[in-house]
Amino acid sequence: MSTVELSHLGAGLGPEDAREVLDRQAEVLELIARAAALPDVLTRILTSLEELIPGARSSVLLLDREGGTLHHGAAPSLPAQYVAAIDGISIREGAGSCGTAAALNAPVVAIDVRSDPLWVDFRDVAEAAGLRSCWSTPIDGRDGLPVGTFAVYHPQPHRPSRREELLVDRFSHLASVAIEHAGLLADLVESEERFRRSFDDNSLGMAIVAADRVIATSNRALTTLAQAGSGLVGRPLAELMTARGRSLDSLLDDLDGNGGGPMTFEATLHRDDRHDVEVEVTASLLHHRAGGTEQYVVNVLDLTERRAAERDRRARLEAETARRTAEELSHAKSELLAAVGHEARTPIQAIVGFAELLDTIDLDEARRREALGYIGAAARHVIDLLADVLDLSRLEANALPLDLEPVCVREVVVEVFGLLSAKAEQRQVQLSHEIADDVVRADRRRLRQVLLNLVGNAIRHGNVAGRVDVRTRPAPDDATVLVSVDDDGPGIPPDLLPRVFAPFARAEPKPAPDDGGGPGDLTQDESVGLGLGLVHGLMSAMGGDLRVDSTGPDGTSMLLRLPRAEATAP
Repeated sequence: MSTVELSHLGAGLGPEDAREVLDRQAEVLELIARAAALPDVLTRILTSLEELIPGARSSVLLLDREGGTLHHGAAPSLPAQYVAAIDGISIREGAGSCGTAAALNAPVVAIDVRSDPLWVDFRDVAEAAGLRSCWSTPIDGRDGLPVGTFAVYHPQPHRPSRREELLVDRFSHLASVAIEHAGLLADLVESEERFRRSFDDNSLGMAIVAADRVIATSNRALTTLAQAGSGLVGRPLAELMTARGRSLDSLLDDLDGNGGGPMTFEATLHRDDRHDVEVEVTASLLHHRAGGTEQYVVNVLDLTERRAAERDRRARLEAETARRTAEELSHAKSELLAAVGHEARTPIQAIVGFAELLDTIDLDEARRREALGYIGAAARHVIDLLADVLDLSRLEANALPLDLEPVCVREVVVEVFGLLSAKAEQRQVQLSHEIADDVVRADRRRLRQVLLNLVGNAIRHGNVAGRVDVRTRPAPDDATVLVSVDDDGPGIPPDLLPRVFAPFARAEPKPAPDDGGGPGDLTQDESVGLGLGLVHGLMSAMGGDLRVDSTGPDGTSMLLRLPRAEATAP
């Protein structure tokens, strides 16, 4: 086998060859610097070598690493038929000198292609081209792997001399530089084309802004969005848009100081047709290699559709909320009517029953008066119930008439205790108060109604032989008076507490104990009625408040907050 692997290069070229190589190298580097086409640069390298090696013909094949094939790069003196025949050959051992050199990443010399076993598949085409010997050297890339092959042919059997080895080494290095540069240049061109396409064809508005914050270029989307028939180039960015909350220049100054961003903010885009639009702006920096700011990249997103979608979502949410509220109010109205009907049915039945009794049975005077008393009490209950319903409806309509005036709280409490003393004696409940001389601004009759309800509930639902205390509490400020109504009953059940001010709210069904206990002992047929809901509304209408301050096995404390008369404007 005549295939040999060349040894490392030894002594250098002679002075004359060195000068020739240096001159030709300068010419090639000048072509590379001018970004000449790769075939032109490779052709100049090959013609330079052929001038220094008389009778030689040369070529460069470029390696497709993914496909594992060699393709024509340049061959200024080889026949076109031969160039076409070897174009696209696969790299492998046995594929001529070039295919084998690329596969082995080592120089391969075929002194005589007629007898060299590597040339069996290409012997005829080589003879037809008048080629008898072929010496091929891999052209290494930056990673040390082949990017192509550099081949030298002779018309007769030939073994390369040391001088020829040195010349091919120099010129194959030049070919490597040219191929590498062409690859970088192609990548750069491809990158620029991708950027240009992504910039020009992007549906997002984009602009390149110079360091003086004047628009250097913009894409069609931004020009269309701004309705800028004359274009945007040359216009200050601050003229095109106004940032929200801060000046555009201050935002870009921050961008300069934080390393380049990106920074996103909302702004108003001033269109040439005077119809401004809301936009979202993302800005970032392109740094100059010397360290200074070269340009800003600005992306502009039209928020019109997003804002419309947000308004649509809000409208749907508001409509759904209104629908649910209407349904809840309708349901509450139905429950209220049912509860009022249930509450009124018992006294009305009593009235009817006693009326029939008086009509059908001849009663003595005492029993007749007793029946008439029951009828009167039942009628008063119905009247009170209807009055409460009317007051509640007026409160909800914000139409309840009030006579707000300075009212002494202690006077009202004493009056309430007098009205409820008989009821308290029936349950052996002790009433006590510790009220300061506070004067509040309220409707005296409505305040009495509130305290009658709260103290009456405390007597009714507290423990037998218990106590009810009404006292003034320390207020958080001079404009407020706090009054608490405390009992010693078993407290309000936890499941009822969130709904305690709702009309006719009911506790979970529980058996009632024998001591006639408090709200915590409500049975399935019992409810809080209209009272607490009504007095809660009355307190709010008078500018005050009512809440459950505490509740538990040791009792319940209801806390009233009233505006002090001196602190309330007439």
